[in-house]
Amino acid sequence: MQQQTSIRTSLQLGIYRIIDPFVKLLIKVGLTPNAVTTIGFVLNMGVAVIFIIGGERGHRGDLTYVGWAGGLILFAGLFDMLDGQVARLGNMKSTFGALYDSVLDRYSELIMFLGICYYLVAHHYFLSSIFAFVALIGSMMVSYVRARAEGLGVECKGGVMQRPERVVTIGVCAMLCGVASLYIGGDYKLYAFGLKFHVFETMSIFTIPITILAVLTNITAFNRLREAKKNLLEKEKV
Repeated sequence: MQQQTSIRTSLQLGIYRIIDPFVKLLIKVGLTPNAVTTIGFVLNMGVAVIFIIGGERGHRGDLTYVGWAGGLILFAGLFDMLDGQVARLGNMKSTFGALYDSVLDRYSELIMFLGICYYLVAHHYFLSSIFAFVALIGSMMVSYVRARAEGLGVECKGGVMQRPERVVTIGVCAMLCGVASLYIGGDYKLYAFGLKFHVFETMSIFTIPITILAVLTNITAFNRLREAKKNLLEKEKV
């Protein structure tokens, strides 16, 4: 767990070094951390709009909407990192700003998954839409367990599927799905010998990671619950 945290921290510090010049530019033009958070939220609304339009106007083999949505997910995710850095480098930290960031992060994720579920249902990926909904439940519970534990006075930050990991996983896989459809086709299917149904299709590049996300987010939530229990018991002994 400590090694995982160390790697994650090192990656974050590396990314911060890259984006700090842009952060300083945002501060210079007068953007506040709350404004940056709001921009990220609006971009995530755009993600949902792309998925919904893709569900309405696109067809099952047209995965370009998925690809564009993936790119916007990653761009919106950048603002999730920028707001904190703007607050730190611009000396604009506030208690309400931290609350505002957390609330809009939850709204952003809910709206993003709304778009994903709409798209999957519209194109008859019913099983995948269920996994997307389960992933949404897990994502919310990962955040809720931490918030509730911290409200009780203990830290609870562990896990393999925290928000940055979820954003990167969904965004990158959605983009790869869209790009792959341009080369192998949106209707590509792979069949295994002796089976009448396909075991892989182009859309699987997006739906398989969502299925994995559904499992790992809920495991992370339960692991955080166990960690919180351990920390609370230790606190009660003091």
